[in-house]
Amino acid sequence: MSKHSITTVTLDELRLKRARGEKSQTDWARVDAMTDEDIDRAIADDPDWAEFKDIDWSKATLVVPKPKKSISLRVDEDVIDFFKSTGKGYQTRINAVLRHYMREQKRRNK
Repeated sequence: MSKHSITTVTLDELRLKRARGEKSQTDWARVDAMTDEDIDRAIADDPDWAEFKDIDWSKATLVVPKPKKSISLRVDEDVIDFFKSTGKGYQTRINAVLRHYMREQKRRNK
C-alpha cells in the first residue's frame, strides 16, 4: 500500500462527510477478497509492523479494563495544570501514577 493512498480524518470530519452523503473511498470488495495469506503478506511488508514480527502472539492475553469510578477530587492547581499540559488522556495518566503508587505501597507492606 502506498502512502499517497492513506488519508486521515477526524471523527467530526467523518461525520460531516457522512452527513453530506459521501461514500467511503475504501475498496471494500478488494478487502473482502483478500485471503489470510494476502493479509499476512501485507502485514509482513508493512514497515510499521517490523518491530512486532518476532513476537509470539499466541501467548497474548486479552486484558479488559475494569470500569472506572467517577469521583470528585481536589487537586492542587499546578498538579492538574501539569497533567493537562501533557495532552489528551491526562486523567488516564493521573490514574496510572496513582496505580503505581498503590502497587509500590502494597509491595512494601508485604
